[in-house]
Amino acid sequence: MNKFQIVHSSCAELNADVVVNAANPYLLRGGGICGVIFSKAGAELELACQKYNTPLKDGEAVITPSYEMKNVKAIIHAIGPNFWITPTAFEKLYDAYYNSLCVLKENKYHSISFPLISSSIYGGDLENPVGESTKQAYRAYQSFIHDYPEYGIEMYLCAYTSLEYHLAKGELEYV
Repeated sequence: MNKFQIVHSSCAELNADVVVNAANPYLLRGGGICGVIFSKAGAELELACQKYNTPLKDGEAVITPSYEMKNVKAIIHAIGPNFWITPTAFEKLYDAYYNSLCVLKENKYHSISFPLISSSIYGGDLENPVGESTKQAYRAYQSFIHDYPEYGIEMYLCAYTSLEYHLAKGELEYV
């Protein structure tokens, strides 16, 4: 059975098979949710990320173990576009979500906790970066369950603040 749910929580706190890190192209410890995930996972995560040939491209996703994060089994690092640099990179945002779901499947996991990718620092001048991220997340979910109807997933889109939660829920109110 498939499930898509918007939750008012940090994706780093949710119990799921996989948590998604809104990563930078070099897979370096960053701010926001990226910094939280690196802190929770411990120093081994930095070493694991160094094994990838970076920089990664917008929309790509790679996986590492979760190390000291006990609420998840693995971490998928998704590269969301920076809308300050590429103001119309909506397909790359979709790709970040969709490719994360494909990595989830390739590694035989079924539940995944996402942050709102490219909705904060990378949101650029978008009028509603939370809404855009939500729209592309849901679109990727719909595409994935269409492309792989036999593979059940639970996808949690995490809105950390009350405002983000309100905006995300509003985006899918009529879906």
